[in-house]
Amino acid sequence: MYVVLVYDISQTENGKKRWNHVFKICKKYLSHIQNSVFEGEISKVQLVKLQQELKGYIDKDLDSVIIFKSRNEKWMDKEFWGKEEDMIGFFL
Repeated sequence: MYVVLVYDISQTENGKKRWNHVFKICKKYLSHIQNSVFEGEISKVQLVKLQQELKGYIDKDLDSVIIFKSRNEKWMDKEFWGKEEDMIGFFL
């Protein structure tokens, strides 16, 4: 399945440390698009693993994670408004 993951981590109560952990975990499974947004192909099993890893760092009272799911990337239209960053261009 193809997913877009968006998160918002509060900066209170050790938020910067939580944000760093969440960022690193998401980067293991998905491609970093911008700020707190990731996307990519992921299996159901990998999505469950991602969720389990994030559980320890997400404060349910302060933080949020939203996952948009699609069967395939081709079923999603992607439009850029403003600056379009080519994050793939960083790979050698």
